[in-house]
Amino acid sequence: MLLGWLAGFGLASTPAETPYRTPPKAIADLVDAPLPPAALLSPQRNWLLLADRPTLPPIAEVAQPELRLGGIRFNPKTNGPSQPSYLTGLTLVRLTDGTKRPVTGLPNPARLSDLSWSPDERFLALTHTTPDRVELWLLDVEQAAVRRLGDFQLNAIAGRPFQWLPNSQALLCRTVPAKRGAPPSPPAAPDGPIVQENRGRVTAARTFQDLLRNPYDETLFDYYLTSQLVRVDLNGRTKPIGAPAVFQSAAPSPNGQYFLVQILHRPYSYTLPANYFPNRIQVWDENGNVVREVADLPLRDDIPTSFDAVAKGPRNVQWRSDAPATLVWVEAQDEGNPAVKADIRDRLFFLSAPFAGTPTPSLGFAYRFLAVQWHSGQLAIAYEGWRKTRLRRTWRFQPDTPDAAPTLVFERSTEDRYGDPGNFLTATAPNGTPRLLSPDGGRTLYLTGEGASPEGDRPFLDRFEVATGQTTRLWRSEPPYYENPVALLDPAATRVLLTRESPTAPPNYFIRDMETGRMTALTDFPHPTPQLIGIQKEQIRYKRADGVDLTATLYLPPGYDPKRDGPLPLMMWAYPQEFVSATAASQVQGSPYRFVRVSYWGPLFLLTQGYAVLDDPSFPIVGEGGREPNDTYIEQLVASAKAAIDECVRRGVADPNRVAIGGHSYGAFMTANLLAHSRLFRAGIARSGAYNRTLTPFGFQAEERTYWQAREVYQRMSPFNYADQIRDPLLLIHGEADDNSGTFPIQSERLFQAIKGLGGTVRLVMLPHERHGYRARESILHMLWETHTWLEEHVKAAKPLEAETKPAGTRSGQPEQR
Repeated sequence: MLLGWLAGFGLASTPAETPYRTPPKAIADLVDAPLPPAALLSPQRNWLLLADRPTLPPIAEVAQPELRLGGIRFNPKTNGPSQPSYLTGLTLVRLTDGTKRPVTGLPNPARLSDLSWSPDERFLALTHTTPDRVELWLLDVEQAAVRRLGDFQLNAIAGRPFQWLPNSQALLCRTVPAKRGAPPSPPAAPDGPIVQENRGRVTAARTFQDLLRNPYDETLFDYYLTSQLVRVDLNGRTKPIGAPAVFQSAAPSPNGQYFLVQILHRPYSYTLPANYFPNRIQVWDENGNVVREVADLPLRDDIPTSFDAVAKGPRNVQWRSDAPATLVWVEAQDEGNPAVKADIRDRLFFLSAPFAGTPTPSLGFAYRFLAVQWHSGQLAIAYEGWRKTRLRRTWRFQPDTPDAAPTLVFERSTEDRYGDPGNFLTATAPNGTPRLLSPDGGRTLYLTGEGASPEGDRPFLDRFEVATGQTTRLWRSEPPYYENPVALLDPAATRVLLTRESPTAPPNYFIRDMETGRMTALTDFPHPTPQLIGIQKEQIRYKRADGVDLTATLYLPPGYDPKRDGPLPLMMWAYPQEFVSATAASQVQGSPYRFVRVSYWGPLFLLTQGYAVLDDPSFPIVGEGGREPNDTYIEQLVASAKAAIDECVRRGVADPNRVAIGGHSYGAFMTANLLAHSRLFRAGIARSGAYNRTLTPFGFQAEERTYWQAREVYQRMSPFNYADQIRDPLLLIHGEADDNSGTFPIQSERLFQAIKGLGGTVRLVMLPHERHGYRARESILHMLWETHTWLEEHVKAAKPLEAETKPAGTRSGQPEQR
């Protein structure tokens, strides 16, 4: 009673646990709207597997036990991931005739994950999670039925715990050692303090979470992460391979005769996650004997913080997919340091069975190696790039002819969406490895891409002539639909599997006959929210004051007429993006023909409450002429916001006195900055953000300079430093178990305390057990209730500010400069 009386006078109350609340029914219904099934195409393109996705899990499931060690979160009861996403039902669709076969024999309740086709597509392996273990199950396609495979426990902490062998008759699995015993008990008392030391080495690192803290954590890490490699045949019979170890990865060679393993080992780190720990890279034979140790890499704590920096020594070690048993990896030639001048920064190396010789040097790169796609000894496609300049090159080379000069295929800026040539398509070889798809032995390849253009995204399919580099357009998505190629169903590209959608029709799978244009429907997923079919969607374009062209998607409620109904309260939801070119920043993004899925995660749920929504408006942060984008972050942020509001006011759909801004993560950071440096908005919604950049001193987002190299930038970009200027209401929401680098919950807690202490209007909501993205149904409903309630009070019901507190023109788009 007393707390309520105090609150009535606007006084602060002590923190209290609040029962979960539920928003209005029109909003809550969106949370339980059905999700479309996930789809998985078989390797030989004969089957499409549809997997049912459940709605949100309850908080009781999200709150299951969890350990956080070495940057990894897992459930100690199951020895699997914590808070995994499950599938609950399976249906096989035959692509030749569209017939559907529901899969029988599923466990009840089914908690399925890690679906993987066998190379011959006769089977599909998957995991099922029980309350105390992760099991291996097998789907027999001919029988359309599943069964458990063997009686052992998978170790699923470090990703998918199995991989098919090339013959499709067995799987390589990571299992919990059969005689592991009980978990180690914590010490009754510590043996001494935890001491860390550095003597002159440069060991900068970005901010990480869930790190090891003491020797007991190290013991637990070894206990739970140690696996036994096991060969499992289709009858469930097992054969151990080698000794147990902390495997980071294990992969069979394309001919199935060897295994490439990466094993983590001590000394571990208390400042870096597990993927930086020392690790041995070895080749094993079928019995687990070490054939070759490729490298024993030390703790990678000396990698420079700049974006184009990499570790020394072999990295990206993998099997060449077009050869029986050939390793390929890349090594930095500049010590991994972008500050070192070098003509060749990275180089590929090959090493073939029996792995006894010296690695063969191959293609060198002036930028950083990104990836490689294989076809044969005479054809492969390699990619290199330099993040700082956004430049990327695509090369064609002959892996088996090291002396042959590579051919430059494409050179472009990754910011130039209009000039993106697309990605080369691959197909699955009989042994399960990916190969470049070609109908004629490597003379012709295929490209698909988003097809960005001034009219919006229009996906395409091109034929690429390898010898000449010439491309021929075979197909392009045409209005009023948005069609997206999924796969070619034959090498000659006569049949294409694609999805088709429109603003009112959800994505469904079709087969397009490329010769006749005939479309054959494979699925008929219904509209998940038919009550909102009348939502109005428009891709709008407008200019910033400095001439940069901007794009946004404007949504209006069903039946709304601006002339009849007048301007509405407006919600803007955005996420800034950095560019090194104003021309690239001006390019149109998105498509006006995509389906309007009104979900609980973004801002569109507010359409049910009479708001206009401006979703994903462009907030480009441009750095040209040698300047870094963040040098003028605040100015560009405010200018973009002003341009968006002005355009919506010009159209007559938005009331300039009732505009809100919101975002998640870096969008939350943007929101707090806009409230601190302008009076354009009546309120803000900031979810899971970071607000004090001194807590991320070795770089953040696209900023690669350290705090000590750019003190003024870090200080000015931190809205915490301007908490006294946040005069409009701010709702802060954060998952108390946030696992994202840099967005520690303390970021929201400290900003709340600052605004509160300065007399501002602010509310902090900490969601129990939630990470950077929220999952529990109760959490999502409460998040929506908080958002709706905040906006109803501070935006929809808002009156124009008094003249003495509102500079002239502020709410109509003239920002107050600070």
